[in-house]
Amino acid sequence: MTDGREVNEKLKGLSIAIIALSVLIPLVVAVLLFTPGLNVDPGFDIRILPKFHAILNSITAVLLLFGLYFIKKGKRAAHKTVMLFALLCSVIFLVSYVTYHSLADPTSFGGEGIWKSIYYFILLTHILLAAIIVPFVLFTFMYALSSRFARHRKIARITWPLWFYVAVTGVLVYLMISPYYS
Repeated sequence: MTDGREVNEKLKGLSIAIIALSVLIPLVVAVLLFTPGLNVDPGFDIRILPKFHAILNSITAVLLLFGLYFIKKGKRAAHKTVMLFALLCSVIFLVSYVTYHSLADPTSFGGEGIWKSIYYFILLTHILLAAIIVPFVLFTFMYALSSRFARHRKIARITWPLWFYVAVTGVLVYLMISPYYS
């Protein structure tokens, strides 16, 4: 049996790992976005990945809605299950997104006028919040899985709307730029 000190030490170690990941992930993504694609054949047509990313973001958004519904109805087990699946979808998305952007050349938005402004507003807010959401999601899960539910609830009130926004705007960005993929 572990005492409170051991639990606190484990949580401290997890917190440090979360902070490190929260810095590392946006840095890796930024480097990939500003470097040309690697000349590597992954064995499949990578042009399917943006659509796959939109599907993952859609599934994540739906799971987040179910997670909110279940917790509001007091169905903790169902809430936990769908939230773990939402996290899994986001992790798969991140790995696939990094893979895609390490192999593909960037795609430019070809729209004009008001659509260009709307696209770049959505894209900018999506990117900024996608970088910011990582520690929120990870700390929210850490508090839930360590049964620190007061902290979990407090941070989840911030995490959920940000994560939902990132998932939905990920789909919108895809829908707006998809006509310009080569």
